[in-house]
Amino acid sequence: MKCALVIPAWRSEDLFPTKTAGFQINYWEPLGTLYLAAALQKAGHAVQFYNGAFQSHAEIMAGIKDFEPQFVGIYSTTFGWPKAVSTAGAVKALDGNIFVCAGGPYPIAEQDQCLTNGGAIFDAVVTGEAETTVPEMVDRLERAASLDGVLGVVFRKVQRVIRNPPRPLIEDLDALAFPARELLGDPNRYVPPPATYRRKPVAVMITSRGCSRRCIFCFQTDKQRKSGRRGVRYRSVDNVLQEIELCLNMGYREIKFIDDSFAADYDRAMALARGIRARRLNFVWFASACVNQVDRPLLQAMKDAGCWAILLGAESGVQRNLNTLRKGITLDQTRAAVRAAKDVGLKVSTPFLFGIPGETFEDGLKTIEFAAELNPDLANFHALTAFPGTYLYEHLDEFGTVSNQLSDYSYQGAAFAPYTMSREQIQELRQLAFRRFYTRPSFLLQRLVQIRTWHDCKVAVRGIRGLFWLWAKRRLFQRKPVRVRAKRA
Repeated sequence: MKCALVIPAWRSEDLFPTKTAGFQINYWEPLGTLYLAAALQKAGHAVQFYNGAFQSHAEIMAGIKDFEPQFVGIYSTTFGWPKAVSTAGAVKALDGNIFVCAGGPYPIAEQDQCLTNGGAIFDAVVTGEAETTVPEMVDRLERAASLDGVLGVVFRKVQRVIRNPPRPLIEDLDALAFPARELLGDPNRYVPPPATYRRKPVAVMITSRGCSRRCIFCFQTDKQRKSGRRGVRYRSVDNVLQEIELCLNMGYREIKFIDDSFAADYDRAMALARGIRARRLNFVWFASACVNQVDRPLLQAMKDAGCWAILLGAESGVQRNLNTLRKGITLDQTRAAVRAAKDVGLKVSTPFLFGIPGETFEDGLKTIEFAAELNPDLANFHALTAFPGTYLYEHLDEFGTVSNQLSDYSYQGAAFAPYTMSREQIQELRQLAFRRFYTRPSFLLQRLVQIRTWHDCKVAVRGIRGLFWLWAKRRLFQRKPVRVRAKRA
């Protein structure tokens, strides 16, 4: 069967202020969609991929018209749901017989509500991991068989919505086909924000799925953390190394590992770093880790294997707020991890959040001070977001209010506001944080002496432009006021 996988068209301005989008925007490879594409190909189906990051809505629809698929899968985040509905409607207008299915974080969280809110546009929603579910669904459709009993699917049957039982999570990740990166087109288009990569093209890779932690803002398919080892399912080290070698043979020169925590299993992380070095694999890489899961020996092993940077989730400079988030870390652990990473020569990136339940504006100022104290090479300041499916979203009465506009549901839009802070204060803190952190004389001097290449020069120019607008435009991150609600609909 011909299958089209679609990420609806979007623009950087949908997420970021126009003046700063140049140094905030990222175009990471859509790994989940590529895994699904590989699974469909393995099952013998023809697959085309349409990415709205680089194609307009008209271009996507023209491609679908020429391809004439019988199945269209549309990926959606929360903020992207209105565009997903619009795209599904256009597909149905093109040919009402095309089976249209929704997947991604928002459909997984809302499930049958997406079939209700989307009217008669969507035929089904995948409620979990898609690599087994969708090929089984497509096989049923190809045989004109009922979808009754297909685990992990909610579907429309005449005028009724049928909810099948959930599908167990995939335990043997080594059995999955590697992501179908050949469908991406020019890989050089897929780049993270400036200063967060060294070489192009950049591949995105995941060596595990799930997380053992219970942060209130994190969306996990396995909410009870029952699958795998402490809620984390791991690929074998050899399987990961095979995919790395495949990527290098395809021409990739850098890899971003986007596991929730690369070091969730310390011994495995050490074995992977040593395996990369032992095979003399020529690439640079970037990983994320929790501050209480790394130490100097592991960080040194990562550096020796080609890792050049690490993201360490700092989140807040106030211990009470870290406890509210259920991070399970201390400020001193963050200090130690950042210091150890710097000592071995890694660049350090630390994200921070504003709008934590119970947080005050004064707490936010302390977080800015903590960021300056840590002095990472890169710091990002986000608005805490109550995404559907998270503990935060499911306990809104306890924590605060949320926006009624799905377009606000990104780390930029301040969709959530705690009872102790206004939406406007959150965005004021974000702008103040970027200003104070990136205009410190010591930081500017440090970045100046680090310029070595033409790429470094381009990054510096983009950064200067962003800083100009951070100072020149008041309320840069503010959006129009919206109605808010404390309870989910």
